[in-house]
Amino acid sequence: MQDTEQRWTAEQVLALAPDAASAKAASKLGVPGPWSGTGLDPVPDTGGGTVLWGLCAGSGSTPYRTAVDVTGPAFTCTCPSRKVPCKHVLALLLLWSQGPAGPVAAGERPDWVRAWTDRRRQAAAARESRAAGAGTGRAD
Repeated sequence: MQDTEQRWTAEQVLALAPDAASAKAASKLGVPGPWSGTGLDPVPDTGGGTVLWGLCAGSGSTPYRTAVDVTGPAFTCTCPSRKVPCKHVLALLLLWSQGPAGPVAAGERPDWVRAWTDRRRQAAAARESRAAGAGTGRAD
């Protein structure tokens, strides 16, 4: 299975970091150790372009659910960080940037990732519908 999006370089990933501390923390997490359930779905007709996901062990008992649609890019993470993107998103992208031999392999989207991509697709459709209605010149 081929990626539909070209993989990013580590430099491109770290350029998204909101600050140097996030980049440093992401670099430490951008290794397979803290990650489980990683996957990649590069098939656009399943709800977006190339989508990455993974579970990252954190300080709590439940791993953080992290997903990235690289076509946006758009991302989500269940961590409490207010930084956007958070270190988990950056770390997942760093794992992916390691190439096809890296730890993120093609797979079927888990339900939580599918729900996120479905919500994004529905929101985009609603925005397009509102924009189309605004362009008609009608005063409802």
